[in-house]
Amino acid sequence: MTIFAAATCCALLWLASHGWLLLAAIAFSFVNNTVFSLLHESVHGIAHENRAVNEWLGRFAAAFFPTSLTLQRVFHLGHHAHNRTVDEQFDYIRPFDRPFLKYAQWYSILTGLYWVFVPLGALLYAISPRLLEMNEGLARQTGAASMFAGLPRADRTRIRLEVLLTLAMQTAMFVALDLRWTAWLACYAAFAIHWSSLQYADHAFSALDVRDGAWNLRVTPVSRLFFLNYHHHLAHHQNPQIPWLYLGRFVDRRAARPLFWQIYFAMWRGPRPLP
Repeated sequence: MTIFAAATCCALLWLASHGWLLLAAIAFSFVNNTVFSLLHESVHGIAHENRAVNEWLGRFAAAFFPTSLTLQRVFHLGHHAHNRTVDEQFDYIRPFDRPFLKYAQWYSILTGLYWVFVPLGALLYAISPRLLEMNEGLARQTGAASMFAGLPRADRTRIRLEVLLTLAMQTAMFVALDLRWTAWLACYAAFAIHWSSLQYADHAFSALDVRDGAWNLRVTPVSRLFFLNYHHHLAHHQNPQIPWLYLGRFVDRRAARPLFWQIYFAMWRGPRPLP
């Protein structure tokens, strides 16, 4: 599936560069989310039962984000450990928060700007890990404190090699597919908006609980297939070692299951005062 989804992404990038920009960019925003969902499986070590195959599938998928598998694992497992704690309550304004920063971060999530910081952060870390350091208050409010918590224990050499692999693969795609920068940017902008909005819609205004602070969102079967059951996010947080194929079995049909659009449109009204 990873190879097929990646090949489809390449085909859509080519189409976007050769006269089918709008349609190809919209399609890319869906298919590259499939690749990201496969990266997410690799992060949890469940993309393949063979550890080495799992890692190489993850590195390959990470190149389409683009980022590093090891960095994504550090950030994502940090998220699981701190979900809905004070470090990850982007939807609520607390008395000690900086309101302007809170709103700036919130709308950067909704507009896709949040995506930019992932590949940029990977590149900066590969150059010098110190470039990702920030003051403690800023780190806590933005969630960086939880995401970066595992970086001191991360294998810097592996991260740098993975970033180099990602750069090599992206460069090879540009040359082999005769891509245009404008088309590449349009495709990734569409993907960024699509990906970024989901990353917090599945948590926004949910319970302030590390394990149960997420939603099993209702979407169309087509969307659920493209995202590989990523919308069953509460089931994932409760059972992080269950592959996407079986997540549906762990969805509690008696619990609240809001529509994706219900949460998404509520998010546009901005962060709320902490209850």
